[in-house]
Amino acid sequence: MSISPEQLVAFFKILGDENRLKLIGLLNNHERNVGDLAALLELTEPTVSHHLSKLREMGLVNLRQAGNQRFYQLNEPALTHWKQQVMEIENLPTDTEHAKAGDAWIDALDLDNHDRKVLRDYTSNGRLNHIPVKHKKLLAVLRWLATEFEPDVLYSEREVNQIIEQYHEDYARLRRELIEIGFLRRERDGKTYWKV
Repeated sequence: MSISPEQLVAFFKILGDENRLKLIGLLNNHERNVGDLAALLELTEPTVSHHLSKLREMGLVNLRQAGNQRFYQLNEPALTHWKQQVMEIENLPTDTEHAKAGDAWIDALDLDNHDRKVLRDYTSNGRLNHIPVKHKKLLAVLRWLATEFEPDVLYSEREVNQIIEQYHEDYARLRRELIEIGFLRRERDGKTYWKV
């Protein structure tokens, strides 16, 4: 799925910082918390948190909470996706009018104006560009994804993943978010899911 020139510019702006590039290296195959990263980079924890939030905006970093601890790791599928897009830079679409027309599906959804605006900001061609960091925006995206599941239908984990993957490559994170927020439930063994 190709991305727009605007999305690629946003990606380069996020990576146009030496500390963020170092964070990507430090989080590759290593899960670390903010304190560890701050010590390694010789930066303050708030500065590191700021850089991590920017990387999360583009979906490049995953967050895992364990009690009061927050652990970060590189989102390798997302990074691979962006690298592939950069390799195809000469094929970026230039027809902005066509891109605007591609948002018509959003108006057909049974969502409020705030949620529609979030989808316009975070999607292109019916796919999620990156997962919002802000809770309110994330809720809008999750409400949209929840509409893809039918009530009174039992889904296997594989089926849930396939549905979510149509919209974003990080289906595992979005599946977790849908469960944590309460849009989906699952059996304790994790084999069966259903819409709440």
